[in-house]
Amino acid sequence: MTAEVRKFVVSEFACPSDGEPIRSVVLETEESLIVVWHVLPGQKLAAHIHPRGQDTWTVLSGSADYYQGNGVVTKLKAGEIAVAKPGQVHGAMNTEAKNPFVFVSVVAPGNAGFALAEK
Repeated sequence: MTAEVRKFVVSEFACPSDGEPIRSVVLETEESLIVVWHVLPGQKLAAHIHPRGQDTWTVLSGSADYYQGNGVVTKLKAGEIAVAKPGQVHGAMNTEAKNPFVFVSVVAPGNAGFALAEK
């Protein structure tokens, strides 16, 4: 019997990119989509919504301006968790000078959908 992989190393998925931040999929099922993001200073993740699901971000390092819609922006930093319920705007911009903003995103269910939104 082969054991199913249930443990993942974040550093193996956190991929810096000089272009757009890379969406590194850890696992995708009907129940959820788990992604690691590595956002360099000056990079952003466009404001968006998931019409049919929740997106939970667990910040591992760095900080960013976190978009919440209607022009509301707050600072999100390492050790914090942000939850965007279905239809709630979320996105981020790394405004730090040196440090990457690295976080794990869990979207549930896996087919939550995606649509750009105003920050």
